[in-house]
Amino acid sequence: MVLQDLGVAIRKARDARGLTQLQLATAAGLSRNTLNRLENGVFPDLGLRKAQAILRELDMEFAIKPAESHAQKLKFASMASTSANVSFKKELTSEELVHALLTGKATPGKAAHFIVLLEESPSVILKGLVDEVGALAKPGKVEKNLKKIAEQVGLDESGAWLKKIA
Repeated sequence: MVLQDLGVAIRKARDARGLTQLQLATAAGLSRNTLNRLENGVFPDLGLRKAQAILRELDMEFAIKPAESHAQKLKFASMASTSANVSFKKELTSEELVHALLTGKATPGKAAHFIVLLEESPSVILKGLVDEVGALAKPGKVEKNLKKIAEQVGLDESGAWLKKIA
């Protein structure tokens, strides 16, 4: 399980119980900001005790199971980062790509990678990437963040890349 998966599971369980982020965070002894960042997949590192406190409030627990290979789990993120790296010495990792799509902030020093990704990747890869990472966030967030990233790297919002994800 990656941290983004934990955040998605927590948000779904919290929503199903009709709890606000503030209510759950307070009950678990955390700040609402910490819970918000976890649910949105942008918390850099969450200690086991904090995670257990949240899960305990939701009547949930960790389960240990064999891991899926990372490549299988984030298939489109892996393909998209490979596509973005074609002409560059330094690579944009799939983890950096997912983080960028969840935060709306292009990875520093990798603007050219995002330009290549958006302008040259086949639409099936971009759509798959948006769907795959979109499952880790609130509906519409990844599309919105992709537009922010495109603006950050100097791409016009009316560009052909936008039609690829529509």
